[in-house]
Amino acid sequence: MDEAAEPLVTREITDNILRLRLNNPGRANVLSEAMLDALREAFEFAENEKSIRVVILAANGRIFCSGHDLKELNAARQNQDGGRENFARTMEKCSALMQQIVGLSKPVIADIRAVASAAGCQLIASCDLALATEEAKFSTPGVNIGLFCSTPMVAISRNVSNKHAMEMLLTGDFINAQRAAEIGLINQALPLEKIDAALEELAAKIASKSAMTLAIGKKAFYLQKELPLAQAYEYTSSVMVENMMKQDADEGIRAFIEKRSPEWRDE
Repeated sequence: MDEAAEPLVTREITDNILRLRLNNPGRANVLSEAMLDALREAFEFAENEKSIRVVILAANGRIFCSGHDLKELNAARQNQDGGRENFARTMEKCSALMQQIVGLSKPVIADIRAVASAAGCQLIASCDLALATEEAKFSTPGVNIGLFCSTPMVAISRNVSNKHAMEMLLTGDFINAQRAAEIGLINQALPLEKIDAALEELAAKIASKSAMTLAIGKKAFYLQKELPLAQAYEYTSSVMVENMMKQDADEGIRAFIEKRSPEWRDE
């Protein structure tokens, strides 16, 4: 693929849902510096475009994402510093992207229909929800090439239990979509013919909610997970109070009492 001719990440908006697609299938949708930059720009667009309520992240080709661009990284070894500056810049960009997804005020759903490995698994684990076809496979194979998947470990260990995360990280073996669903890496493993409808239903259901409420809830979810129990309750109690003061909370509660559909103003 000529990277200059086609965008590395394509965008399509339908019914308040933004569909982003990694679009470098000839290179296994690697997270090159250019791809990381393109994804950052795409998620910045998602954040700033008020009409967007949900983001679906998908990929073109037989590989969803194979992780970091090892050829690009290895070429940097020829630099005077042995590649250290390049390695640090790439890891910083990748880590910033994953935090950007978690911090995005709109929910992000991963749509996986192929192989996701290493930082490709990190990308999926950083999304709020994930649906995959039964043919999809997942792995963190860095251990096989002497490069432990340390940054992917951050996102994966926040989705699956320690034992399951360590099994993936220490063996580097592929797991199928059903197993990925069992351990919590994804939400569902679906037949290919059913995933489009499932994605549409899920995205539309979420998009029908108050955008203000979704943004408050997503932010609170990730913040409270990092807090001790008492602090988590103190923080979420204050969030609930502030949420109750919002116009959409007033409208939603009134609509429930009056047995009608709410009319959201997203404020």
